[in-house]
Amino acid sequence: MTVAAPRPDQAEDFLLTGMTCAACASRIERRLNKVDGVTAAVNYATERATVTLRPDVDRRDVVDVVARLGYGATPLSADPDAERDEVAAVRDDRVADLWRRLVVAAVLFIPMVDLPLVLAVLPEARFPGWEWVVTALAAPVVVWSAWPLHRAAFVNARHGASSMDTLISLGIVAATVWSLGSILTGHLPDPSQGALSVFLDPVGPLYLEVAAAVTTFVLAGRYVEARAKRAAGDALAALAALAARDVAVLLPDGTETRLPASALAVGTRFVVRPGERIATDGTVDSGASAVDRSMLTGETVPVEVAAGDAVTGGTVATSGRLVVTATAVGGATQLAGMIRLVESAQASKASVQRLVDRISSVFVPIVIALSVGTALVWWAVGGSAGEIFSAALAVLVIACPCALGLATPTAMLVASGRGAREGIFLKSHQALETSRVVDTVVLDKTGTVTTGAMSVRAVHLAPDASRRRVLALAGAVEDASEHAVARAVVACARDEVDVLPVAEGFEALPGLGARGVVDGTEVRLGKPVGRRSGAELDPSGSGPLPDWAPAPEPDSTLVVVTLDGDDVAVLEVADEVKPSAAPAVARLRAAGLRTVLLSGDRAEAASAVGAAVGVDEVIADVLPEGKVDALRALQDGGRRVAMVGDGVNDGPALAAADLGLAVGAGTDVALEAADVILVRDDLNAVPDALELARRTATTIRRNLVWAFGYNVAAIPLAAFGLLSPLIAGLAMALSSVLVVSSSVRLRH
Repeated sequence: MTVAAPRPDQAEDFLLTGMTCAACASRIERRLNKVDGVTAAVNYATERATVTLRPDVDRRDVVDVVARLGYGATPLSADPDAERDEVAAVRDDRVADLWRRLVVAAVLFIPMVDLPLVLAVLPEARFPGWEWVVTALAAPVVVWSAWPLHRAAFVNARHGASSMDTLISLGIVAATVWSLGSILTGHLPDPSQGALSVFLDPVGPLYLEVAAAVTTFVLAGRYVEARAKRAAGDALAALAALAARDVAVLLPDGTETRLPASALAVGTRFVVRPGERIATDGTVDSGASAVDRSMLTGETVPVEVAAGDAVTGGTVATSGRLVVTATAVGGATQLAGMIRLVESAQASKASVQRLVDRISSVFVPIVIALSVGTALVWWAVGGSAGEIFSAALAVLVIACPCALGLATPTAMLVASGRGAREGIFLKSHQALETSRVVDTVVLDKTGTVTTGAMSVRAVHLAPDASRRRVLALAGAVEDASEHAVARAVVACARDEVDVLPVAEGFEALPGLGARGVVDGTEVRLGKPVGRRSGAELDPSGSGPLPDWAPAPEPDSTLVVVTLDGDDVAVLEVADEVKPSAAPAVARLRAAGLRTVLLSGDRAEAASAVGAAVGVDEVIADVLPEGKVDALRALQDGGRRVAMVGDGVNDGPALAAADLGLAVGAGTDVALEAADVILVRDDLNAVPDALELARRTATTIRRNLVWAFGYNVAAIPLAAFGLLSPLIAGLAMALSSVLVVSSSVRLRH
């Protein structure tokens, strides 16, 4: 009997509606995580819940749980394009709704403030019943414009919870009820005091202006916030827009047919003409063109590609016609991976944000208690009814923690979008939290500081050795390796031999080379090292070259070819330093960072590259596991280390570093282990990424200092009666606007 394998846990995204502050997000997250088989992370800024479901849990259970809390949850489409359209539509609707309610509130609020001023300046204009005119102007504001606030407060109260809307709604309702009571009992303010009395005198029996003002200011703040979220989310839309909609597929008979890009499969051949977008990742079969990658990597100079070169979906061919074979489609493409990185960064939470969420969840009840306590204290010291009500109302209004909830996620939203335009992808908040303490940058040599496009500079043969046979056997073994040196050996062998033989029993020797059996001959390739019994390679240190081999060039990487235990050739492999390496290292040093070049190459070659780029220190002859030891040695010496690498053997070092940065052309292992992905083939992306991360971390700290400091300072002022409720409402709204504006500055 065949037993079906259990379905693995599935991660799904849900779009949430109805959230108004970080406390809402925290409440939904806590409730979902109490459901057996559900693990959830809710982000207020992105209005999204990422939920991992056990196989026996249905997504409808998530929708029901969120609905019972009074919010909405919509499962997002598995199609990335449809998902982004859904999110954009919801955000557009929210911005439009807020704008309508804000316009009504502002249009009616202005005459509410001006009417008492007119009556004060022009006594002859006074008329009986003016207070009912003010009431008529206030009614649409405090009812229709403020309705989302009241609804959220009611839903929370029904579930025994509270949020920022609870404070605002309570303030609006209290001010309105108090004012109606004053009108009905005849306790009205003297219009001759003028509208400025509302600002200068925090005590007065009519607070309709305050109710309308608080509504208007809150809606204005949320409108700005919603627009900022939509603009920050444009990073994903911009990346998604790079995907081609259709493609000219090349049929076996040489004809072309136009198909949707989603119909492409690995191995499909398609045509790209000048000016067209490359539909998916692939390899050029024929043709040549300059490819504009600026929209994807931030590089302004097009890259020339020809047969055999890899191209990336979403880039644009600017000149000749290309025939490309697809090597990755759908979610496996580099563009799809970038979009996932941005989404992951925006959805992740910093440790400080989790603390903020916990604070926000208990903040509202504390504020309500403070408001009641303020009223009792004013009553105990003999304050008038107006003074008691005004102070308690001001505490309610000014203490809303919305700025606190926005401090971190809005900065991360903007930073991730900015980085995406520059070819820099922050995988999580870990990069931000670590970047500000990094003081040492370790750079891998091959493929990172150098181009990685190595070539065989010279072939030195033992007496009686056949060049053609040696290269054929060496090429056959290295053909199974991904290392840059191996590719250079294979390229050299193919120039000498039409068809390479097949190697059996291939084995990669990390940091040493490779070995295999070709036509019955045991072939080994690798760095010159000592020998142990049985002719095993000894990783303890560099050994001497064979007597017949001449002295190599200082910057050459040496590969010794051994056949059946005998050294038969020494290959000198050379690599070019990237043009951007020296300027990037100079920028890192100017920023006060120590730079270290780390290489498994011999000391002479590594030192030559280190001198060319200007690093502070060179560590050479390091095996892959030795890279981790080298990093730990720096860390044990008190250094906070950032590691930049690209290869399989860089994965452990990237994971061990305080901050890992992987270049986008690197292997999956390196990309998975890193905290930051750099898709630009330009080492200047390293200082750019560190600067972006540091500025973002600084912005978050500044936002949090403002948000915490604002509440700490403002609540006592309101409690002592030094702020009118209207000024409190304005200050509360401005605090959110300032936090969002501070984060938006990162876009520039």
